Amino acid sequence: MVRGGGDQGADKPPTIYDVARVAGVASSTVSRAFARPGRVSYETARRIREAAEELGYRSKSMGQSGIAASRSQIIALVIADITNPVYFEMIRGAEAAATDAGYTMLLFNSQESDRRERQALERAMSMVDGIVLSSSRMSDSSIRQMAKQKPTLVMNRAVADVSSVVTDNARGMRRAAEHLGELGHTELLYLSGPEASWADGMRWRALREAGMELEIRIRRSGPFHPTLRGGAEAAMQWAEHPSSAVVAYNDQLAIGFIREIHKQGISVPTDVSVVGFDNTFGAELVTPPLTTVASPLYALGSTAVNNLLAIAAGARSMSGQPVVLPAKLVVRESTAAPAGKRAIRGK
Repeated sequence: MVRGGGDQGADKPPTIYDVARVAGVASSTVSRAFARPGRVSYETARRIREAAEELGYRSKSMGQSGIAASRSQIIALVIADITNPVYFEMIRGAEAAATDAGYTMLLFNSQESDRRERQALERAMSMVDGIVLSSSRMSDSSIRQMAKQKPTLVMNRAVADVSSVVTDNARGMRRAAEHLGELGHTELLYLSGPEASWADGMRWRALREAGMELEIRIRRSGPFHPTLRGGAEAAMQWAEHPSSAVVAYNDQLAIGFIREIHKQGISVPTDVSVVGFDNTFGAELVTPPLTTVASPLYALGSTAVNNLLAIAAGARSMSGQPVVLPAKLVVRESTAAPAGKRAIRGK
């Protein structure tokens, strides 16, 4: 139904001025929304598109999967924290896939801020053919609105109606719990990551479910920043209520935990076993080398870019489900049987 019919004839196609009137904006804003979406806020763009759909208006730039007729051959990759080693291999994989396809990749660092992330995307929207969001801190609704304007893929997070690539968090945490249970641990503490992290929620849920099945008591501490400093804070909290094992949200937390524990004269794994997540390069450099769940970081980046370019070319997901890449446990020297169990086994 067309609102405010006025003197528009029944057979007369709607114009950009009709869309502007219904959306409550200037006609120049409507023009920018279709030609340069990055220059228009998410909320304004949403109103304009809803008005255009209601009126049956189609601009020349609509119906092209959100891409302007002339492609820039540039894509954007947004990461949460460039200092976090987990992103190094993801970036390498994404950049290699982009280069192979003849694209240039712009890298944006949001510094764990949804506001910075949104601002960077608003500036880049008109320059790029598509966007990969890695560990996005924006809300699901904001991501969905952006995906209506540009081909978008989310990495390390699942958002309804938006394509995504994720690690098998559930299987990874299950293997960590099984490993500690096989060593004889009956309790463990989860060192949680950022509150806005989708992966943190998935890992915590998977760990709780595994604990119930394996009869291992699971506790949670945090949230902590996913950094060495966050790990040191986690170690101080652990000391108040010790457990025989901890599983950290990521390797940085685990390494920071181990370093702080050593300062307190506590030994890993003699006094406490530690498991990380991601298998970043620092996992082998810490003393003792860290047992961790290995994410396919390079493959995450390359798969994300390849799938984004397929979406930009008009491909659609048949299942609507995330692409899940396998995770595996890498056992090193930071885990062992609890002290009492070792004594029994040694008899």
